[in-house]
Amino acid sequence: MSMLDDARLFREEAARHAQTLPRALPDLPTGTYEARDAGLGAPVRDLMVYRPTDGPALPGVFVNLHGGGFVLGDWHDDDPYCRLLADASGCAVINVEYALAPENPFPAAVHQVHDLLVWLEKHAVVHGLDPTRIAVGGHSAGGNLAAACALLARRTGGPQLRGLVVDYAPLDLATPPADKLTDATRRAPGAVELAEIGARFNAWYLHDEDPSDELASPLLAADLTGLPPTLVLTAERDLLRDEGDRFAARLRAAGVPTEHVVFDGCDHAFTHFGPEAQALAAWRRMAAFVRRVLVEEATP
Repeated sequence: MSMLDDARLFREEAARHAQTLPRALPDLPTGTYEARDAGLGAPVRDLMVYRPTDGPALPGVFVNLHGGGFVLGDWHDDDPYCRLLADASGCAVINVEYALAPENPFPAAVHQVHDLLVWLEKHAVVHGLDPTRIAVGGHSAGGNLAAACALLARRTGGPQLRGLVVDYAPLDLATPPADKLTDATRRAPGAVELAEIGARFNAWYLHDEDPSDELASPLLAADLTGLPPTLVLTAERDLLRDEGDRFAARLRAAGVPTEHVVFDGCDHAFTHFGPEAQALAAWRRMAAFVRRVLVEEATP
C-alpha cells in the first residue's frame, strides 16, 4: 500500500472515531464568519474571517492554525473556538485551511502560512483588518507551524508579528515520540497510541527532510531571539509537555516576553475535548493574550 493510500484510510478511520468523541464547550456558536478570497491558491484561497461583536472598524487579526498532526483536520475543527476568540479578544480571527501531508510534505505548510501572513500585511486593510497588528498561533501541529512561521518571518524580515501562541505543540520532530514518554505521561489514557500515531504522522510530514531543521523543530533552533511575545500552553499529562516547557524556558532565556501555563490534570488536545473547565480557561487565556498584544499594547 502506498503512503497516500495509507493516509487516506487513516483519515477515514479517524473521521469515524472523531464522531464518537464529545467536544469541549459544545454550546459555543458556530459558522459565524465571512469568506474572503486571498487569491493564494488552494487550500488557503478562502479565508474564514471571524469578527468580534461590536468590534472596531479596523481590528487587529489573529491567524489560527488547527491541529491534526500535519495530516488530519480542517478549519471546521476550530470554527466555534474562533468565534469565542474573536469575541473575547476584540480582534478578528482568521481560521486557516492549510495544506496537509503526505500530499504536501514539509515545508509546504510552513511556507504557505507564511505567504498568507505576508499577504495580510500588504492587503489586510482592503478586507477591513489592521495590517500593523497581526499575531499567529495554533494547536498541536498548528502550534508547530505557528512557531516555524515566526522563525521564517524573522529570517526573511517580515511580516512583523506582534504575538505567537503555541498550544501543546510538537516542537521537536527529531526525537521519536516514543522516547518522549515518561512514567507520568505513559499512564495517561491513549498516550502510547498517541506516540505511535505521532511517529507515523512525522514520517508522512517530513518524508526525507531533516527533522532538526528549525522550521520542522522550532525547539531546536540555534537562536530564538527576536521572536514576538509568546504564550505557551502545555498539558500536564501530554507526552509533548516537556518540549513545550523547554521552548518557553528557551524563549525567556532569549529575552522574548513569554507567558507559560501548564494545565494540571489535562491530556493532549484538552482544549477541544475537555475537561471543560480547563478548556474554557485555556481559550480565555489565549484570548486575553491576543487582546493584550493586538489591542492594549498596540494602542498609542
